[in-house]
Amino acid sequence: MIVCVAVVGHQNNPLYIQSFTEADDALKLHHIVHCSLDVVDERVNNPKKSGPTLNETFLGLLYPTENYKVQYVFFSYGYLTNTKVKFILVTTDLDVRDADVRNFFRRFHAAYVDAVSNPFHVPGKKITSRTFAERVSTIVKSFGLSSAT
Repeated sequence: MIVCVAVVGHQNNPLYIQSFTEADDALKLHHIVHCSLDVVDERVNNPKKSGPTLNETFLGLLYPTENYKVQYVFFSYGYLTNTKVKFILVTTDLDVRDADVRNFFRRFHAAYVDAVSNPFHVPGKKITSRTFAERVSTIVKSFGLSSAT
């Protein structure tokens, strides 16, 4: 189950963060996203120490964490574009297939490109498009379904 998605700019400025849980989890999920950014920076700045090659945009599992109050374990995955914009996916399910996560990021990236291609969007500013938010919700709802394209 996806609990949060985020788009973070090349200067680690949040461009879009959407949680798909109760409102009281929002701060905790923002914290997980920001901790995941530290892992992204470490992997980008030290490519020899960790798995992905320089041309690989999918960064894989970034940051597993446990929440003892609610008994959830959160797993975050990362994706880095050529322009250093980062996409973060936070899920509660460990048994997520890499193919599903890659497909999610491919679709999420396409939605992002469409949103920032809008002539009224100011580069580097938060994405406020209702169309983008609806498209992201659709992508999240179809996550893990084998018929999703």
